[in-house]
Amino acid sequence: MRRLLKGNEAVVRGAVAAGCKAYFGYPITPASEIAETASVLLPENGGIFIPAESEIGSIQMMFGAASAGVRAMTASSGPGISLMQEGISYMAGASLPGVIVDIMRAGPGLGNLGVEQGDYHLVVKGGGHGCYRTPVFAPNSVQEMCDLTIHAFEVADRYRTPVYVLADGALGQMMEPVEVPQKKSVEPEKPWAVVGNAATRKNLITSIYLEHERQEILITELEKKYEEMERSEVLWQEFLTEDAEVLVVAYGISSRIARAAVEIARAEGVRVGLLRPISLYPFPTKRLRQLAGKVYSIMVLELSSGQLIEDVRLAVSGITPVQLLRRTGGMMPTAEQVVQELKKMESESVGNYA
Repeated sequence: MRRLLKGNEAVVRGAVAAGCKAYFGYPITPASEIAETASVLLPENGGIFIPAESEIGSIQMMFGAASAGVRAMTASSGPGISLMQEGISYMAGASLPGVIVDIMRAGPGLGNLGVEQGDYHLVVKGGGHGCYRTPVFAPNSVQEMCDLTIHAFEVADRYRTPVYVLADGALGQMMEPVEVPQKKSVEPEKPWAVVGNAATRKNLITSIYLEHERQEILITELEKKYEEMERSEVLWQEFLTEDAEVLVVAYGISSRIARAAVEIARAEGVRVGLLRPISLYPFPTKRLRQLAGKVYSIMVLELSSGQLIEDVRLAVSGITPVQLLRRTGGMMPTAEQVVQELKKMESESVGNYA
């Protein structure tokens, strides 16, 4: 079924298609339409919607629902995601699946409602305490807001882990046509869950292991899970990288600006390509390193003071220069401004290699 939807609405359509049965949340702009849409669609599709008293309450409710084997989700923006960090760490430690959607706004602090990508470190690096990671998927269209939400539920159950969908305010609020899947994804059996009967009484959902040796075993088990994710769950998209001399790396709304800039630059004879990470964790390190060996320089385009660029530099390991083009506070560069910077980079690179 094809519909014209906001990105925030598409998230909920994807959740319903994934078989999500519980939503817990607290409203916050620019993510509030997720809760509003969930309050209608989940009860219509056999699920529940509970408005939590706070973001702290919503993530703890999600912990409980996940413990019972229910596909559950919540959503917020940066300030609310910050409040959820302890609960997300508890879910990771207890190996509980669930989906958290972060529609980023400008910060730090209360910030404003402008488009920014300043939550990268918070989400991708695991903002809570302890040795854990969370898979993070970054859409760049309203269609992907739906599709990657479905994918996030599947990955969450596959690895028994909380999973993020990380988008910016532009993607949450913009409207595009979306092909909404009608068939629900297949949910696996969950023999580990606790559902209040004799058969599951032996199951234990916890992240508390007071014996040091047992806690180390837990961390080792989590590490093995993350290693498997890094082998199997990396997603990215390339555009005109085959003969590129300069590479742009960008995600989310920035990648749409970058793609338009690449098209303009190509028309003007500049050999530019684009790598868009779709999974921010696990990061497409291997492919980026391969491309870095073929280009003169790399531009990281992001709406933050420089967070994605740290993972790019780690992946590239000094193979080629990496530069940052960024805006913050709700400001976005135009494609033409990006093209001007790309021309400067190409000119400097050619001069250095002449």
